[in-house]
Amino acid sequence: MKKSKKKKGLSRLFEIAGQKKGLLVLAGSLSAGSAVCMLVPYWAVYEVLKELLSHGGNLSTTDGAGMIHWGWIAFGGLVGGLVLLYAALMASHVAAFRILYGLRVRLSEHIGKLPLGYLNNTSTGAIKKTMDQNIEKIEGFIAHTIPDLVNVMATVAVMLVIFFSLDVWLTVVCLVVVVLSLFLQFSNFMGKKAKEFMAIYYDAQEKMSASAVQYVRGMPVVKIFGQSVRSFRQFNTEIQAYKTFALKCCDTYQNGMIAFTVLINSMVTFILPMGILLLQADPQSLSLAIVWLFFIIMGPGMASPVYKLTFLGGNTRDINEGVSRIDRILEKKPVPEPEFPKVPVTYGVEFRHVSFSYENTEQGTRTEALRDVCFMAPQGKITALVGPSGSGKSTVANLIPRFWDVEQGEICIGGVDIRQIATAKLMDMVSFVFQDTFLFYDTLYENIAVGSPTVTKEKVMAAAKAAQCHDFIEHLPQGYETRIGDKGVFLSGGEAQRICVARAILKNAPILVLDEATAFADPENEHKMQMALKSLIKDKTVIVIAHRLSSIISAHQIVVMKEGRVVQCGQHDALSVAEGVYKNMWDAYTSAYHWTLNKN
Repeated sequence: MKKSKKKKGLSRLFEIAGQKKGLLVLAGSLSAGSAVCMLVPYWAVYEVLKELLSHGGNLSTTDGAGMIHWGWIAFGGLVGGLVLLYAALMASHVAAFRILYGLRVRLSEHIGKLPLGYLNNTSTGAIKKTMDQNIEKIEGFIAHTIPDLVNVMATVAVMLVIFFSLDVWLTVVCLVVVVLSLFLQFSNFMGKKAKEFMAIYYDAQEKMSASAVQYVRGMPVVKIFGQSVRSFRQFNTEIQAYKTFALKCCDTYQNGMIAFTVLINSMVTFILPMGILLLQADPQSLSLAIVWLFFIIMGPGMASPVYKLTFLGGNTRDINEGVSRIDRILEKKPVPEPEFPKVPVTYGVEFRHVSFSYENTEQGTRTEALRDVCFMAPQGKITALVGPSGSGKSTVANLIPRFWDVEQGEICIGGVDIRQIATAKLMDMVSFVFQDTFLFYDTLYENIAVGSPTVTKEKVMAAAKAAQCHDFIEHLPQGYETRIGDKGVFLSGGEAQRICVARAILKNAPILVLDEATAFADPENEHKMQMALKSLIKDKTVIVIAHRLSSIISAHQIVVMKEGRVVQCGQHDALSVAEGVYKNMWDAYTSAYHWTLNKN
């Protein structure tokens, strides 16, 4: 069976957005009608001009009523053209916003189904640019470019029909100039080199956008060390690369653009000699003189729509490139769903000979993170993961909710492989409290209720009280309705973490993963955090990623990792005296605890 050819450009855009073309067909038809109406005044001018020149010897014999009649026709054509253009733009804008909505929803839903590894291997700036700038350009193209394109093409077509009806040879001259101009412009901007330049242009913009995001996030470090933008070498390199490319584009397109501009604006230069030749053949023809005068006045008017046509054609390249980048995201395969999903009845978490490597498809590299990891985290118990930096602790935690799929072995919840559990159900089973907290630019109420949109206000407040954050929320300007970041309202690291703990309490999932949940707590608030966590971990399967060893002394089980392997397993009392990784870590921790800063 022959494989169907993949759609591109505008056809693919409609396919992605799931929208019908009815509104755009209507917008195009109205725009074409507007173009015809807008040319009516020019024809009226021609009729009036013909009447005046025909009675040039005695103007009193001219048909005044007829000229007034053509004046009203010109006015009616202008009004009709404006009304039809307004209706066309209304229809195209409605279509554009529907398509934008469809695109953003589809992209957001798809990205939400992708493995976390995709987001790790792709810069935030590149994704933001695709969802923001590229889609906004699509909106501009559909809302304005398509009606304008139809309008211009209709204008040129109708003008050529009028010209041909008046004089074939003068029209041929105009047509040759237009065709040569378009050939120069399209060969300059629509060739193979132009497509390559457009891809490089988008790549340069994405890289610069990604570097800008990283630079802004690192601004405190840049300021503290008194460095300028040049100190952030990657950002500076991307800006310089973009500048170099922009200058190269200008140099490449310069000669072709100059030739196009000179040629299209020289219409009269070609009309004048052709008219002289025609008049020499028939010097007594008044009608030919009138037509020639009309061409001298109207011929240069073709330059404006042709200009528009070429620049609007350039927008088509933007759309093709933007759609191809949207497709790159949509082509990424989401986490596969089980054909016959299972639901576990207990919530113990077990790793069975799990191996996993991080893969960077763009660079073609693989980095081994876990190798033959085996351990059991029983339900109702606290299991702590400890080990040197880079030992694989966070990877273990991230594999539980299937942020990635394992390469070898299996991860089971209640004896069921997590790949056999529906993703939505799996997400309901697991709560995360990350070390790096993230709060949405929204009210504190919505930040707590983000995982439970239908919950009552009483339950949100109860979760906040259990997380020891109700008191400081009540002292904020609008209490729970206070927006983060609005009018200078920001939370400390400890307060933000307690908001995240409140989220997890409200979600009440049976499996809880804590990534050093007291990392930002000062001594005054650490007790409050411990009380909040005590409320949170009750009767749950708890997996704690521990950096501060004092926080997991009372854990039921400590799993010690090194270089992606489980090297020890037991409780603190036994591990702290047995030779091995944990004892070395504990000795180093206790030594650091008693360390003081001396003047000598």
